[in-house]
Amino acid sequence: MDWLYALTLGYLLGSIPFGLILTRMFGTVDLRSVGSGNIGATNVLRTGSKTLAAATLVLDGAKGFLAVWLATHYWPTTGAFAAIGAVLGHCFPVWLGFRGGKGVATTLGVALALAWPVGLVYAGVWLVLLAVTRISSVSGMVAAMAAPVAAWLTGHQDIEWALVVIMLLVLWLHRANIARLRAGTEPRVGSKG
Repeated sequence: MDWLYALTLGYLLGSIPFGLILTRMFGTVDLRSVGSGNIGATNVLRTGSKTLAAATLVLDGAKGFLAVWLATHYWPTTGAFAAIGAVLGHCFPVWLGFRGGKGVATTLGVALALAWPVGLVYAGVWLVLLAVTRISSVSGMVAAMAAPVAAWLTGHQDIEWALVVIMLLVLWLHRANIARLRAGTEPRVGSKG
């Protein structure tokens, strides 16, 4: 049952909606009424606060990292289940009617905790593509696809399956973004659109 404990722990930590909490604490608009309605850092940026967006990014990553770290501390070899739980919790938080974010920052945290080389590849791909394209969805999706490849190349095949599950979830949650990319209407970071 250790895997179930880890999955549940990951879900509970992952479901903490830091973006919503921070925007409420600092009196900005209801995050769910802005842009995509998601609770992640990209949507927090649409409220006009780079500071709150950066804090959301860090905290969403930290909760993923903490979930994996705690799970492996108490139930060794269950980190992959905690990772999946954390991303599921972020994307489908029970407290918000199962409507959360798209899991990109939380995936960074779990990747770093599962195997830091994989996390570094994920972060590098994400940051480089974001700098080049300025399209958040592209950088997040490609980083998610790079993670299982990085796990395989760096000898971390034991976590590759979990990263594939997370990648598929991230891609599925970005299906509207994919449609906008195909139509040429996906907004860039910092644009008014």
